[in-house]
Amino acid sequence: MNEITSNNALTFENVWASIQESKRYLTELFAETDRRMKETDRRMKETDQRMKETDRIMKENAEQQKETARQMKETDRRLEEYFARYERARMDYERRMKNMEGRVGAWAKNHGSFAEEYFYNSFENDETNFFGETFDDIGRNVIYSTKTQIGEFDIVLYNHTTIAIIEVKYKAHFNDIEKVLKKAKTFRELCPYYDSHKVYLGLASLCFYDELEEKCKENGIAIIKQVGDKVVICDEYLRVF
Repeated sequence: MNEITSNNALTFENVWASIQESKRYLTELFAETDRRMKETDRRMKETDQRMKETDRIMKENAEQQKETARQMKETDRRLEEYFARYERARMDYERRMKNMEGRVGAWAKNHGSFAEEYFYNSFENDETNFFGETFDDIGRNVIYSTKTQIGEFDIVLYNHTTIAIIEVKYKAHFNDIEKVLKKAKTFRELCPYYDSHKVYLGLASLCFYDELEEKCKENGIAIIKQVGDKVVICDEYLRVF
């Protein structure tokens, strides 16, 4: 805008030109101001939109967090129910197993007692000789012990020169051979007053199989088994322990 100075003559044309210049300047200023206000308004609208979008997202996140929390609670509840059922099942299983073990133990004990009773009565009542010798006495479930050792023997036959130790099983197995062999060593350690006696070993069982009989023969153990209504003793491979 041109300034009116003392160097310019104050004429109508000058004043009019100055007014026109001021008008043009103000028009441009107002137009720029209006543009900036519109731009500011646009940005404010964009900001408001973004804030609304942010608020919407935050609300969605809040809902998602609530849903996640609900699902986690539901998962925890289901896990608690599962572990509770598992614990009940485990306790029931243990109870059943203990009951079964008790029954199996009682069953095995009853069968073992029956076998002992059967062979003991056979030895006690039969007047024939065993292992080529006549025995004067018979003991059942004989226990010898010291302060440091104890040994139990199912059936023991005695005379003045010989001891016959018989291990009784309802159904004998391979691993019973080692148990029978240890009986002689244990008896020698626990009963030194029988040092001069011969010791024979026998395995009595209501059930035998060929491989087990061969194992007994290899180790010099008498085979004592039920054949029909009789007790049969196979002692041709017998040796002294």
